[in-house]
Amino acid sequence: MTTTTTSPVARLASVSLDCGDPSALASFYSSMLGMPQAFAADDGHFIAISDGSLYVTFVRTDDHVAPTWPEPGQLQQMHLDLAVADLDAAVASAVELGARVADHQPNPDGWRVLIDPAGHPFCVTTLVPA
Repeated sequence: MTTTTTSPVARLASVSLDCGDPSALASFYSSMLGMPQAFAADDGHFIAISDGSLYVTFVRTDDHVAPTWPEPGQLQQMHLDLAVADLDAAVASAVELGARVADHQPNPDGWRVLIDPAGHPFCVTTLVPA
């Protein structure tokens, strides 16, 4: 594969997660990532948190079905990889905030899979700089 350096066409502005309760999920990720709420729709159907350069948005989907990863059925839809310095401490903090540890852990020495309060899998990892 040949890699060429070119100017990007775009930059990543936001990662969006469908969920049943945007307020609850925004609160969870705001605490996990230290990103304050940036804006919200008046009706609460859309909430965004931001560090000033990247937004994470939470969109109400009334028929949201939580992923069943790694089991078949409802695929994981998307997931976030969160860089941390200490896996055990990050897992403990995430659980305290409302996450749960996934039963399936493919590489627990490099990353841990957790499930957010809306059922989305996400990973905390030391494989990239925190």
